[in-house]
Amino acid sequence: MKSITIKGSQRESVGKVSTKALRNAGKVPCVMYGGDKPLHFSADELAFKNLVYTPNAHTAVIELEDGQKFEAVLQDIQFHPVTDKILHIDFYQLFKDKPVTMNIPVRLEGNSPGVRNGGRLLFRKRKLSVKALPDLLPDFITVDISKLRIGGTIAVETLLNDDYTILHPNSTAVVQVKASRTSVDDEEEEETEEGAEGTAAAEGADAAPAAEATE
Repeated sequence: MKSITIKGSQRESVGKVSTKALRNAGKVPCVMYGGDKPLHFSADELAFKNLVYTPNAHTAVIELEDGQKFEAVLQDIQFHPVTDKILHIDFYQLFKDKPVTMNIPVRLEGNSPGVRNGGRLLFRKRKLSVKALPDLLPDFITVDISKLRIGGTIAVETLLNDDYTILHPNSTAVVQVKASRTSVDDEEEEETEEGAEGTAAAEGADAAPAAEATE
């Protein structure tokens, strides 16, 4: 999984006054959990652009001024209710041998025949909660919809993988195609095509003797 580097400074004071001063200076107060003790640091708000404002899932590398580096994942984020500015971020430190939970985006692949026949595609789960060792976290989960017909559903049970655990019930619907007023049932369409071919063949068979009689 791709990592975004965040360069920050360790915080020595975590009171309200210092926190307000950081925000006024365009910085975001952060805490990283998971280690021996919580690590308080801050970084420029712009440093989080590619980590926060993206549909993709990324891990983070926290680089502090004293040379310390930590791999982490974003665990929680608080925004200002009016300005949407980032107020605070919680991180969780990663360790190679400890599984971690992340929300991984779902990517659809292929063209659904049900949609081509007028059905409505319902993307129920755009992200799935996944638990895995850090090195086995996927960038995204691919769902092939090339055989998804009207009335069909692709559930979590078809996406299971040995590298990670999906933390949703196996019956959870990820993507579906529902009928609409203008949709044509897939089976009816196939039967119509087969019927047309049979009619054409029959007409050809009837036409042949008539030609011989003319001769």
